[in-house]
Parts: sequence; C-alpha cells; structure tokens
Amino acid sequence: MNLLIIGYARHGKTESAKILRKEMGFQFQDSSVAAAEIFLYEKLKDEFGYNDFFDCYKDRVNHRSRWFDEICQFNKDDPARLAKEIMKKANIYCGMRSNREIKKCIEDKVFDHIVEIYNPHLPKEGPESFDIDFDSLPKRYTIYNDSDLDTLRLRLLELIMKLNIIEIQKKVEERGENF
Repeated sequence: MNLLIIGYARHGKTESAKILRKEMGFQFQDSSVAAAEIFLYEKLKDEFGYNDFFDCYKDRVNHRSRWFDEICQFNKDDPARLAKEIMKKANIYCGMRSNREIKKCIEDKVFDHIVEIYNPHLPKEGPESFDIDFDSLPKRYTIYNDSDLDTLRLRLLELIMKLNIIEIQKKVEERGENF
C-alpha cells in the first residue's frame, strides 16, 4: 500500500511517517530529503555556502518558498517526477506541497491513499510554499494531531487498519467476488 502524507509545515507529517515505520514497517522518504539528495543540494550549495547535504536540509525552513519553486521546476515536464523517484524506494511519500503535483500523482495512480495530518493549533502555510487545495482532492483521510504522540499513534494505527480493509475489499472486487 502506497501512501501520501500531506499537511502544513510542523503539523506532524514526518513524525506520523516515523510512527508508521516503527509500528507497521512502512518505508518513507520525506520530500525535502529526497529533493536535497536528488538535486537541490548540488544546486544550492555554492549560493548558500552549505558544507554538506545536512546543512542544506536543515536550512530548508529558511527558504521554504525557494524549495517549493525549485521542486516545481524539477517537476516541470512531469509533475509526478519527484513522487515517482521517492516511491521507487519507499511506500510513503511525506510532504508534497504542490497542487499540480498531487493532481498528476492522482491521475497516474502513484498512491493508494492520501493522508492529511492536521494540527488545528498551528498556523497554515501560505501559497508561496504550499498550494494544495484539500477540497479538490477526490478522497483523503485526515488525522488530527492535536494531542500527544500516543494519541497520534493510535489514530494512525486505526486508520491503517481501515485502509487495509479497503485494500482487501479492492482485491476481492477485482477478482469478481463478494466481500
């Protein structure tokens, strides 16, 4: 099962992916890590004086708009390009930020399910670094990250159980059987 975890900065996307890795064996890659590894570190290292990949990655919070623009440019010819690269190594993509990218990934069936992590106590991001229109998505599951880590863990595990049932139902329907 391939998942896309989306949400605003600091709402708990990466923490959620870590929980799913630990509890369920999922492999994930954060979009920022992947972008830095694949192309952004080489592109930005001289401009910002980064000594290594980790300097580049840690500094992303100071250049969210720039990273957003660079990833959009990387995905210019195929909006799902970065997602497809990530999913070669993982079954969770964590942190997509572009509506154009998510639409293409839905069209190309890159993910089986989309999970939004949302903390109502934290601010939303502006369109300069996050332009996904949640209301335009055909289907997503929202996990509220408004409590402690154990509550987040339980909510995620409950969702994965539901998604596993949905996946079983799909396979049964594909075989033409009744569930």
